[in-house]
Amino acid sequence: MPTTMTMTITKRGAMTGILSRVGGVTAVTLAVAMAAMAAPLLSPASAGAQVRMTVPPQSQPVALRGATIHTVTNGVIENGTILFDNGVIVAVGTDVEIPSGTRVVDVSGKHIYPGLIDAYSTVGISEIGSIGVSSDINELGDFNPNVRAEVAVNAESRHIGTSRSAGVLVTLTTPGGGLISGMSSAMSLEGWDWEEMSMKSAAALNVNWPNPNPRRGRGRGGRGRGFGPDSQDTPPTYAEQVEQLKDFFAEARAYRDATAAGEEVRTDSRYIAMIPALDGEIPVVVSADGAAQINDAITWAQEEGVWLVIRGGRDALHVADRLVANDIPVILTSTMAAPGRAYEGYDGAYSMPARLHEAGVRFAISGGSGSLYTNRLPWEAGVAVAFGLPEEEALKAVTINAAEFMGISDLVGSLEPGKQATLLITTGTPLDMTSDIEQIYIQGREIDMMDIQKFFFEKYMQKVLQKRRVVS
Repeated sequence: MPTTMTMTITKRGAMTGILSRVGGVTAVTLAVAMAAMAAPLLSPASAGAQVRMTVPPQSQPVALRGATIHTVTNGVIENGTILFDNGVIVAVGTDVEIPSGTRVVDVSGKHIYPGLIDAYSTVGISEIGSIGVSSDINELGDFNPNVRAEVAVNAESRHIGTSRSAGVLVTLTTPGGGLISGMSSAMSLEGWDWEEMSMKSAAALNVNWPNPNPRRGRGRGGRGRGFGPDSQDTPPTYAEQVEQLKDFFAEARAYRDATAAGEEVRTDSRYIAMIPALDGEIPVVVSADGAAQINDAITWAQEEGVWLVIRGGRDALHVADRLVANDIPVILTSTMAAPGRAYEGYDGAYSMPARLHEAGVRFAISGGSGSLYTNRLPWEAGVAVAFGLPEEEALKAVTINAAEFMGISDLVGSLEPGKQATLLITTGTPLDMTSDIEQIYIQGREIDMMDIQKFFFEKYMQKVLQKRRVVS
């Protein structure tokens, strides 16, 4: 018996097939029809882990014309033009000469911002928290300075797409565990693999400052042995852990000096990895929350002569004078946190950036490290604005400040000639949930804006439309 199939396009672009028949339809015929219907949903642009397509490098000059350009470092340019070529910004202003062969995009009425930077993230090295094999954050042992996060980054992570849709285009992907966790890597959130995504392999050395008041039964993540209540081992004291840290830095310094002097030494990749930090070429990011931890970390860093950045900084306000006096910046790991102590006000974390700004402390705001939370970064900064931080300072906290603290301000963090064309085209400030990010460019590439959340929205919207038989 004859069978006909009508194909229609719904409002959201998915193809819907409607079978009609005079008689029966064989199972084979039905299977073929269903496969044809499903094909659009299984296209390369919508299938796969990220549900997006990696795009090729920029192939021709591009000029975005008519937008309000928020340069971050050089003010706001109304009705401006930004020109970029080969992934690098060529010119920014109101009277930009556009060369022949340039693709001109009219973005009148829109806003252009630099891509946001998460200074403490695990995007790419952690996928699902409850599934251990999808997480590659912690290494065994206490001293792993030679660990580089970049080599573990999964370029197909679903969190990459959702982070980009929120405006986060650069992350400092960071390992954890032990006293010295390893190196944060500056990663551009576009590329086929970690090598293509990597901007700076060893951007910062990470130290987890010991806790002088640890909770019983809780050891430090990533240690090579357990220290719980059932363990036969006695955990090292606070003083012993600090001494271990000092000893390791002393050994690394001796190794550096010996190799510089031409002495024959046994190759040790851990000590080799320490040399840029010892020479002050990259920062040493110390995770410390309590006032005593921060004070001790500052004293230690001064003795070691290293470039110090504090991460966490829950009690940073209590040592603000010392932080300002020594020009030590802080990476706040969350502004959307509940009070940690009974005597703290409900807005302790919300208002912390504003209070640090008033005290003169330089700071950046991160999304809270978890890969699930990097896409919250703009709203972490937005909460700070709601609780007293000037909006321009909040924007700096997730752009140029983060770039400067982590040593990548020559590449990203603001819209200036010579820097990478990594930017957002929006309907308003990206720090406000009501603004839409309409298009992003990463190193000049016009990025596919699909992500897993948008894909599922469209998929299940089709379910609703089909159930209601709404087809147009």
